[in-house]
Amino acid sequence: MNLHEYQSKSILKQYGVDIPEGVLANSEEEAVKGAEYLQEATGSDRFVVKAQVHAGGRGKGGGVKVAKSIEEVRQLAGQIIGMNLITPQTKKEGKLVRKVYVEQNIFYPGPEEPAEIYLSILLNRQKGHTVLMYSPRGGMDIEKVSEETPELIFTEEIDPKIGIQPFQARKVAFNLGLKGEAYKNMVRFIYGIYKAYDGSDASLIEINPVFKTSDNKILAADAKIVIDNNALFRHPDIAAMRDIHEEDPIEVEATRFDLNYVKLDGNVGCMVNGAGLAMATMDIIKLSGGDPANFLDVGGSASAKRVEEGFRIILKDPAVKAILVNIFGGIVRCDRVAQGIVDAYNNIGEIKVPIIVRLQGTNAMEGKQLIDQSGLKVLSAVTLEDAAKLVTEILN
Repeated sequence: MNLHEYQSKSILKQYGVDIPEGVLANSEEEAVKGAEYLQEATGSDRFVVKAQVHAGGRGKGGGVKVAKSIEEVRQLAGQIIGMNLITPQTKKEGKLVRKVYVEQNIFYPGPEEPAEIYLSILLNRQKGHTVLMYSPRGGMDIEKVSEETPELIFTEEIDPKIGIQPFQARKVAFNLGLKGEAYKNMVRFIYGIYKAYDGSDASLIEINPVFKTSDNKILAADAKIVIDNNALFRHPDIAAMRDIHEEDPIEVEATRFDLNYVKLDGNVGCMVNGAGLAMATMDIIKLSGGDPANFLDVGGSASAKRVEEGFRIILKDPAVKAILVNIFGGIVRCDRVAQGIVDAYNNIGEIKVPIIVRLQGTNAMEGKQLIDQSGLKVLSAVTLEDAAKLVTEILN
């Protein structure tokens, strides 16, 4: 589950990570009140107005602006709230901005030069270790840094059984070229970030930039946290942060029926039981000249009702030109799936796209009989190769 910047920072703060003061605003008036509060609380005379959407590159798309006065906060909030923000990580139509985060100014004069640092924590699945990735060249062009000067990208592997060690935190601060008070603050910052990653069951924490102020404070100027969905039952407070407006509406609907659905950009819808078989099915579609329109795993205990809802969700995508149902009956019974297909036809009405069905395993013959006796226009396949040929014929 993705979190907004303001939500991510609230979690970081719980674990002792220093962040700039900020206020969430859903309107121009709330943004002004937030700026007035920040001015009184921090003495800040400048502010940053940030669009809150689940996408990176907001600054490049015009979603992050510096305001030199409270009146300018009003103007910028009015411009950003309601805009369709287009960034390198959004679709071409962009994302609607519903709220902004007004933050104190952290660029101020002092004895030292400020600096922007990149830092992230994620999982190395091959080794089963946590990886801390960092660079002294943080900011909006971090992708260029990795391409043009990869020697400035450092990594530190952390064994999750023992957690981050003192020498590792010191090594990171040293490689970042910090010294004195900034060095000490960075070591403390790294401990806090790791505790937040571990304690919130995150799969990713990315802070770009980590900002070293001119008086050597270390602050999370931006923050992105992705939470492992499988751990949300342990964190009802974090689960409550879910913003369904930022998710694909079809994917949101799928979660209501316990369907594992991911929207893709192809033309062949697929319904499968089991993630491994789903991946193989998508490969077959691709090799047959098509493109998968979705990943849809109905699960090992799929009922006829769940299969019917799966069809409804697939058919909401206008790009779908055919549907491939590929079920291996281990735990799930093929006749249940077949009944779901029949119910979908009867309850949804005329389904205009061709449907290819491959049923193998438990009660496969009973499932085939159900479909054959229903009189539905469904194409049957015995092997994956047969299914692939039918997909090719339909697309051609």
